[in-house]
Amino acid sequence: METMRTEHSWITTPVTASLLRGAVDVEYTEQGVLPHRLPAWARAQCADPQLAMAESQPAGVRLAFRTRATALELDTLPTKRAYVGAPPRPDGLYELLVDGRPAGRATVTGGNTLTVDMTAGTSEWTPGPSGTLRFTGLPDRPKDVEIWLPHNETTELVALRTDAPVEPAVDRGRRVWLHHGSSISHGSEAAGPTSTWPAVAASLGGVELVNLGLGGGALLDPFTARTLRDTPADLISVKLGINVVNADLMRLRAFGPAVHGFLDTIREGHPTAPLLVVSPLLCPIHEDTPGPSGPDFSDITEGRLRFRAMGDPAERAAGKLTLTVIRDELAALVRRRAVDDPNLYHLDGRELYGEADYAELPLPDELHPDAATHRRIGERFAGLAFARGAFAEARATV
Repeated sequence: METMRTEHSWITTPVTASLLRGAVDVEYTEQGVLPHRLPAWARAQCADPQLAMAESQPAGVRLAFRTRATALELDTLPTKRAYVGAPPRPDGLYELLVDGRPAGRATVTGGNTLTVDMTAGTSEWTPGPSGTLRFTGLPDRPKDVEIWLPHNETTELVALRTDAPVEPAVDRGRRVWLHHGSSISHGSEAAGPTSTWPAVAASLGGVELVNLGLGGGALLDPFTARTLRDTPADLISVKLGINVVNADLMRLRAFGPAVHGFLDTIREGHPTAPLLVVSPLLCPIHEDTPGPSGPDFSDITEGRLRFRAMGDPAERAAGKLTLTVIRDELAALVRRRAVDDPNLYHLDGRELYGEADYAELPLPDELHPDAATHRRIGERFAGLAFARGAFAEARATV
């Protein structure tokens, strides 16, 4: 990224929904445009600040346009997170693709700051200035340009400037893959927005990604199901379970009917689309121990936050959920439903990340995979779903 301006005949193009892919809703603010991954009516139904933060972080959202510009600037107003007692977090990463190939990375300094005190359970918001990222030296020819926004940093888009006209990207006729999941699907500790496991899988599968992975928010909420129902898609996957356990949200009696209702709602809008239900990845702390998950602050000053399971394994007898219980329930539920729904599929999450993977690439905080593991999970999903399995079978029937 360069911060100094040189002489260009800049053309300013308003940032509108027509230039965005992967966003479900767009909010027009005093500064510019704020992409959302839940619609306004859904956001109004839940006052959870964690969900509000997660859905406004633009995982999978990108500016997409066609131009012969050789230079571009994007003014943004990020909202950065800081944690009391912990080292500063790195600035969110923007990634440039030209004709589908990586062509640059940049960050934006400044912006608003949300300071979180995890011990006290409080947060403080401090306003800040917008910043500018700049890419130069692009090929002087018509090309498809994508700017992937930081997957873990709320980002208002203020202004787009180029040295040649811009038009919305051409529809290449690629299938749209709509995915919902937890913070792991959101991106957790991925290296960048194109390196989250859904982005890796989408690239390998040749599809357009709409990522509704919501950190801490895969809780079988009815408004999320209705959002999935109403979002255009050719292929749909839902990765369910880990947040239900680590939030200690419900018992077994409620879980099965909630999943049925979630899938019923999706089917109202997508009655025949391939629908893949993915159970949790391996997570040793919660395999046989119920939630909730609790933070371990012992290494926080060194930038390491770990989690531990705070439930009692004996409580499984009273219906408390563990990942083992959830996997069994999801497998049986999909098997029963598939009798009447031939386009419904199941994937055991341990095929994406299992015991051998944990031995080689352990979860650094006991909950979230690191950057290398995101890539492995994305590659595995591409092989299991796109190359063969649910989504490959869908291609064969088109």
